[in-house]
Amino acid sequence: MEFHIKCNPEDISRYCFTPGDPARAKKIAAYFDDAKFVTDSRGYLVYSGSYRGVFMTVCATNMGGPTVAIALEELAHMGADTFIRVGSCGAVQPNLGPGDIVISTGAVRLGGTGNAYLPLYYPAVPTFQVVRALVDAADEMRVPVHLGIGAAGDAFYAPKEERAEMAKAGVLSLEMESDTLYIVGQFRGWRTGAIFATDGTPTQVKPAWGEEAFQRGEKNAIEISLNAMYALATRDTA
Repeated sequence: MEFHIKCNPEDISRYCFTPGDPARAKKIAAYFDDAKFVTDSRGYLVYSGSYRGVFMTVCATNMGGPTVAIALEELAHMGADTFIRVGSCGAVQPNLGPGDIVISTGAVRLGGTGNAYLPLYYPAVPTFQVVRALVDAADEMRVPVHLGIGAAGDAFYAPKEERAEMAKAGVLSLEMESDTLYIVGQFRGWRTGAIFATDGTPTQVKPAWGEEAFQRGEKNAIEISLNAMYALATRDTA
């Protein structure tokens, strides 16, 4: 049994969603036909069940790179090899607002955990196959999305002097986990991808007036990720 995620390997699918927020993990599990509570050890809230006939798992990782890396390692020890992060993000570009969907094509490495796996000159990028599945799923649902690079770091309340430079360079979003997700996945040979619902604007973090739009965006991101994971599983067995 793993150190932190206390469950049996048969409870874990190879297809895993890794949202940060435990509440979002419950929302994802609500789409499973036969959702089963697996564990809630050390904050890793885990459910497994079937979506459109495919066995899937969702594990809340909470916030930051260290907890993500532990989740990926331990889930993979139990058979997982495909991970989609369904998260929220802050906006960097002025055309982004609450509820907008971002599908990540890479991350500026501002966190520290990935450095224990690969040095900074390695780019943090998701698996193209997963990105393609997310884009296709969004197209099929007719949900508009933004594709591009985000930034991911450890310090939520750190000064944001670099934000203007990031905006100029075309960075779309800010969050705390995707850099670790991608680097660990690259190092270990696992498939990774990430989709985010924007929760604010470049000048306002989680404004009350944008909560309803964010909730719609979160729902869209969850449904896109579920359909993308189903497509990946279908191709694996074709």
